[in-house]
Amino acid sequence: MKRRDFIVHAVRGLGAAWLGSRGLGAWASSVPALTKKFSASDTVVLGHTGIKTSRLAMGTGTIGYDHHSNQTALGVKGLSELLLNGYDQGLRFFDAADAYGSHPHVAEALKQLPRDKVTVLTKTFSRDPKSARADLDRFRRELGTDYLDICLMHCVTEGDWTERYKGVMDVLSEAKQKGIIRAHGCSCHSIEALRAAAKSTWVEVDLVRMNPIGAHMDSDPKTVAEVLVQMRAAGKGIVGMKILGQGDLRARQDEALKYALSLGLLDAFTIGAESKAEQQDLIRRIGMAA
Repeated sequence: MKRRDFIVHAVRGLGAAWLGSRGLGAWASSVPALTKKFSASDTVVLGHTGIKTSRLAMGTGTIGYDHHSNQTALGVKGLSELLLNGYDQGLRFFDAADAYGSHPHVAEALKQLPRDKVTVLTKTFSRDPKSARADLDRFRRELGTDYLDICLMHCVTEGDWTERYKGVMDVLSEAKQKGIIRAHGCSCHSIEALRAAAKSTWVEVDLVRMNPIGAHMDSDPKTVAEVLVQMRAAGKGIVGMKILGQGDLRARQDEALKYALSLGLLDAFTIGAESKAEQQDLIRRIGMAA
């Protein structure tokens, strides 16, 4: 059996188990133990981008919109110290966005770190070339950096987004050629958009919603996983989000983390801690997953 066929078969099996159980507890008991140990600080490579970073990204956008989030509510000092605490634990992936208002907080942390040791991901809501170009300039000023590691089109929902927003895609492609960004892609918020991203040769990194109960996802886990198989076969970097179902799985973190790790489809995943204690607990849980 070819490796890709094996992955498809395995993913369909996981999806069937979940759909049949209709409950996280039943699902968890149907999945075999992980075959290896994982760490939040594991060095991973995002698809074919060549970008090396940590398995766990520090999210800054829990309930993030209108330039605010649960993390930015900590203040610039509070969130920057949380990011620095994560860095001290081996986390090298900062997940920011204009919509979260987290650029000043990330910038404060970056002042105290070697820039080339941190992967900075951010996102633009711009849907026209002029605004996208302006965003790239503003983002770099706000973050205090000459370049962005990853810039995504934020929250694409249309099935034809790769045609509708080609102008923005061209701006990001040009920025990559100039060394302003290292990789481009999107975060998807519909199954149609996710399928379009899987087919697009332009998408290098995709931020995708994934958890075992389908909470705040583009579709059910089985359907999304099958699209991710296509993405992985195409060499795209896949970063999971909504791993804890936007808090719906807060009381079932161990099972949810095991699910994310067991899929073999996510290069990395982002979770937004809201305190150092929560961050330390999350790191511990990933290391204890079995």
